[in-house]
Amino acid sequence: MKKLNELITQVKIAQQLGGGNPIVDEIIFDSRKAASGKLFVAMEGTAVDGHRFIPQVFEAGCRVVVCEKLPTDVPSDAIVIQVPNSSECLGQMASAYYDFPSQKLKLVGVTGTNGKTTTATLLYHLVQLMGFKAGLFSTVTNYIGTTELAATHTTPDAVTLNKYMHQMVEEGCDFCFMEVSSHALAQHRIAGLKFTGALFTNITHDHLDYHLTFKAYLEAKKSFFDGLDKSAFSLVNGDDKNGMVMVQNSKSSKHTYSLRSMADFKCRIIESLFEGMQLEIEGQEIWTQFVGDFNAQNLMAVYGSAVLLGFKKEEIAIALSQLKPVNGRFETIRSKMGRTAIVDYAHTPDALKNVIETINEVRQANQQLITVVGAGGDRDATKRPVMAKEAVLGSSKVILTSDNPRSEEPEIILDQMMGGVPVGEKMKVLTIVNRREAIRAACMMSQPGDIILIAGKGHETYQEIKGIKHHFDDREIVRELFETEL
Repeated sequence: MKKLNELITQVKIAQQLGGGNPIVDEIIFDSRKAASGKLFVAMEGTAVDGHRFIPQVFEAGCRVVVCEKLPTDVPSDAIVIQVPNSSECLGQMASAYYDFPSQKLKLVGVTGTNGKTTTATLLYHLVQLMGFKAGLFSTVTNYIGTTELAATHTTPDAVTLNKYMHQMVEEGCDFCFMEVSSHALAQHRIAGLKFTGALFTNITHDHLDYHLTFKAYLEAKKSFFDGLDKSAFSLVNGDDKNGMVMVQNSKSSKHTYSLRSMADFKCRIIESLFEGMQLEIEGQEIWTQFVGDFNAQNLMAVYGSAVLLGFKKEEIAIALSQLKPVNGRFETIRSKMGRTAIVDYAHTPDALKNVIETINEVRQANQQLITVVGAGGDRDATKRPVMAKEAVLGSSKVILTSDNPRSEEPEIILDQMMGGVPVGEKMKVLTIVNRREAIRAACMMSQPGDIILIAGKGHETYQEIKGIKHHFDDREIVRELFETEL
């Protein structure tokens, strides 16, 4: 519990109605949780405006409200604080409520279109190998030390972030690594946090359903680096044309990593196999259990961050060789008859292209690549034909299928994907709406030695159809099918 004055020390206040310094036992932004002792923050969301529920929270006994638009009827014993940005204010107050936990951790955020989960998760595992306790916020799962917590968003809301980081401090964690999504940045979920470092992996076509334009998407990512102070470091991918754009206005110390150009942290791929690759990093040769240029870039982001966090290069190299791929990220499953399935979360055109290129660099001329891929419903529809085109141009055969259709009709999504298939390539494409049947068909079409890429869902253990999440795991299904040796 905290007194109100302790929570608003960082907050820009436009005006305040009512006075006093009551005790606040919880900060909420869901009106259904309103009760005496709660501080309600009214935020204007994409679907619902929280300001509509201010009368209801007063009725429920809540007597402290923070908002952007003043309500018309305010109880005489209530306090209403008007602020320029409620979302930003929520983060600042949540940070104060939990005693500024980000200042007690070495907090590193990872942003970019692809590679966030892998990079953040590998950093979490690397510092553990070095003997330190850490926390993690990722798309796949969250960790407080070694305690696993379910992840519902790539970046949780500001209250959850600070609550979990407070628990990390209590558990004796030294570090925290987190994915920082463009949605979280646009919605100010990281307001009030102090970052030790920030990483940029890459930026490609994604989330235009939310940001509307690529420029707005890029600016959301860039705002992360704009907000860093001079004590923080930034590390960006020098092979991405927008890498240096990210940090052009940042006060942080600026560093780069690269596979192809001059950089502070440089890497070269010596050999690449499905079992892993041999890398040369700053003169050291390291065998890793990862495959592909994109994974080499992720590993360089991890390596560079670890150096900037103060670890010795020799110790980092040893730890890198022990790291294992993240669930659903180029996860390889082999059958007894020599078929290879690769399950990957690739759900953007660039990610899909990277995975296919990586497979094609390793596979032999007599090995087919059969790609199973879909596109999510209620998301950026403009990437659907582009993804289908990338799949077809890089694969021997393609099966277009459902991803998470959500509220959309899957047949319509597949029609939109087929629109991107070049006329001369249509003969090698099948459309099978049922994802299980699509995976089964790919296995039946394959021969011993062939590679089956199952893209789009990766680690996910559900399929969302018409608002209902059904259990569905690409990895489980392909293992079942391989057991029958179709």
